[in-house]
Amino acid sequence: MSSDIGNRIKLSVFGESHGEAIGCVIDGLPAGVTLDMEKINLDMQRRAPGRDTTATPRKEADVPKIFSGVLDGKTTGAPLAMIIENTNTKSSDYSDMTSIPRPSHSDYPAYVKYGGNNDIRGGGHFSGRLTAPLVFAGAVAKQVLAEKGIFVGAHVTEIGGVCDGIYDPNSISEELIKRFSSQSFPTFSQKSKEEMIKKIEAARAEGDSLGGEIECAVIGLPAGIGGNMFSTVEGELSRILFGIPAVKGVEFGAGFAFAKMRGSDANDGYGISDGNIVTLSNHNGGVLGGITTGAPLVFRVAIKPTPSISKPQKSVNLKTMEETTLEIKGRHDPCIVPRAVPVVEAAAAFCLLDILNG
Repeated sequence: MSSDIGNRIKLSVFGESHGEAIGCVIDGLPAGVTLDMEKINLDMQRRAPGRDTTATPRKEADVPKIFSGVLDGKTTGAPLAMIIENTNTKSSDYSDMTSIPRPSHSDYPAYVKYGGNNDIRGGGHFSGRLTAPLVFAGAVAKQVLAEKGIFVGAHVTEIGGVCDGIYDPNSISEELIKRFSSQSFPTFSQKSKEEMIKKIEAARAEGDSLGGEIECAVIGLPAGIGGNMFSTVEGELSRILFGIPAVKGVEFGAGFAFAKMRGSDANDGYGISDGNIVTLSNHNGGVLGGITTGAPLVFRVAIKPTPSISKPQKSVNLKTMEETTLEIKGRHDPCIVPRAVPVVEAAAAFCLLDILNG
């Protein structure tokens, strides 16, 4: 079992949800980058559990401890190693799951692949808790990208059927990107956010969970980044985005809506602005032929409902090979969508930094 990604800038994530710590190693970062730990900690807290009723009550400080690769606040060029201690675990809540897999979770396929030797507590290495090191890596990548005038920001577009606004794909301001990337539950509309929270609360009270959708944009990317066929920007981004637990769909620009459009509506015409070639619309989300066009890069991800719910569910006992009913105990998110927003930003930032250095 390995969890690594990247070509020129490589990320390796390690640890389990209920182990002593989780962490990561980042190889290939440029030397001399000043790290703003306040900004890094802001992203860590946006993802951290136990902050409000929309999330699991498990509380973790999620303070990253850097062991190498940084000196006097600047990257040295050596591998950057970091850990986050796990301090609030209740492994006894998972005693039944060693033999009874949770529906829609990794429990059963992981049991088969690793012969039952995988750590089931809190989901082990399959847990969403492993996105914390990814957020750290992405927060570092964001700072490197910002020096190049590239900014990443995501927001919640839908939870449980409650919809919010979406980006104007051809005109996204740095101010809006920065506003979204500094909030724990970013939406265009406060009213939509309040309705989403009510939906989450209702699901939690019923022992159930909700899914949703997140939209992410990247501005400042120059044209000509990426490659065709098997080296596309969409392909590289999708690979890391599908590494986020619960992501079950990714679309760029108009995405699946292209299926209902004519070419005359879908095509992005060209024009000239301030001596530069620009697209007059951005239905393709800033990517053509797998290569950036210079327009904002825009994509959306679908997040499935949290599998761990307290409602009775049909399962099987792997030891007795009998059908049974599972009632999950413990602390679980009724909706992980808000906490997934900084994870999506981080995945995009890290991936694009790697592509830019390719």
